[in-house]
Amino acid sequence: MNALRVFDIAARSGSYAQAASELGLTHGAVSRQIATLEAWLGQRLFARSGRRMVATPLARAFAAEVGLSFDRITAAAEACGRLEARRILRVSAPTSFAMRWLIPRLDTFHRDHLGVEVAVTTVTTVRDELRGGFDVAIRRGSAGTGTWPDYRATPILDERNVLIMSPALFARRPIRSPSDVEGHLLLASETRAGDWADWLEEAGMPHLAGARRQVFDHFFITRQAVEDGLGIGVGPLPMLDIDIGSGRLMTPLPDISVRRTGYVALESLDVERTTATSGFVAWLAAERKRHSEESR
Repeated sequence: MNALRVFDIAARSGSYAQAASELGLTHGAVSRQIATLEAWLGQRLFARSGRRMVATPLARAFAAEVGLSFDRITAAAEACGRLEARRILRVSAPTSFAMRWLIPRLDTFHRDHLGVEVAVTTVTTVRDELRGGFDVAIRRGSAGTGTWPDYRATPILDERNVLIMSPALFARRPIRSPSDVEGHLLLASETRAGDWADWLEEAGMPHLAGARRQVFDHFFITRQAVEDGLGIGVGPLPMLDIDIGSGRLMTPLPDISVRRTGYVALESLDVERTTATSGFVAWLAAERKRHSEESR
């Protein structure tokens, strides 16, 4: 940890001397700590340029990750200590959920919870594995008994898939019936395999399942490609309500939809529930209820 801290400051400042001054060490001590880390990694981290030691491209990439890790350790320490300080609530969520639903609504939570700061980290893996470092994790799944044996699960969002496209593309090649889908480029996501097959089945057009398509690794990339008019996609409501309301996206056949597994908020049963955590989950559940009532 000492070597990593020395390395972080040396890489950020670009100077062994600056790192020594900031840490109250000698230049030689900084050099030895860097050498220890280089020996452990089996890689050179700094190269001499004139009178200065300059971080290598590998070192700069490593320093970015190390810096983020120190930031998270600091945030965790502040969240777990100094009770008089502002409470930091760490929330882990899938990227698309965070970008399209959670973050745009956070200001309403903060208005009623002035002493809580929500720090959002995202996951993009297909499996969305549960890893440590959060107070609340948002994941796709049901809240049924036994589904999440180590967590308290609260349903927070129901989803249904609809056809989505850009208004500009609709103006050029409108879709007014399922048969109009034919000939369009289908945009799909690796993380949402089967969305097109399910929607085409619901629309009575299963023969188009093998139609020309372009596949991206994550839905937030697919959604952007749809907005840019590259092709048409299948996307979830209500997650895309803001995009549709702003006119960035539209749903040409809104009555044809496929229900998907929704999202749940997870709290570890091994950690004592706090006011901040329970208040945040209650807010998420209230947002789900409010949207359900508005959709009726």
